[in-house]
Amino acid sequence: MIIKSTLAAAAALALTACATGPAPMMYSQAMLPAAVQVPVGHKVVMETVGAGDITYECRAKANMAGQFEWVFVGPDARLMDRSGKQVGTYYGPPATWQSMDGSRFTGTQVAVAPAAAGNIPMQLVKANPAMGSGAMTGVTYVQRVSTVGGVAPAMACGATNMGSKQIVKYQADYIFYKAV
Repeated sequence: MIIKSTLAAAAALALTACATGPAPMMYSQAMLPAAVQVPVGHKVVMETVGAGDITYECRAKANMAGQFEWVFVGPDARLMDRSGKQVGTYYGPPATWQSMDGSRFTGTQVAVAPAAAGNIPMQLVKANPAMGSGAMTGVTYVQRVSTVGGVAPAMACGATNMGSKQIVKYQADYIFYKAV
């Protein structure tokens, strides 16, 4: 009788776990370079995967006559939760993270750290106070990690194509934090 009750309880627990879906992944600070770690006193409140485009423009280098470079213009990405459902957007300038509920914030870059070759760097951003109320209200920091692609175009940038824009694909995890 005890074995039957134990098996029934285990089965009920397993069904409950399946009904509520997988537990959310918690992002570990330990695997990140110190420069892009969020200060102590903040907790993860949302994890998203951003996928979209980054626009670059061919421009003259400042104070360097006759030299040109691809300059980051801005992102345009969809933010999806871990199940693939769109929960927001990321666009700019200025760099803006916006929830589907309309709440949004802009941010100021605090630090970057190199990612693997061919990928934009990891980044730590301090959030400005959110506009509107909702998921982005109270966000203090956002990290860009696990980056794929997004680097400046490989094609030449010079006087003949100055002002031209190129769009490159990228993906990154955006991890949102609030103070505890």
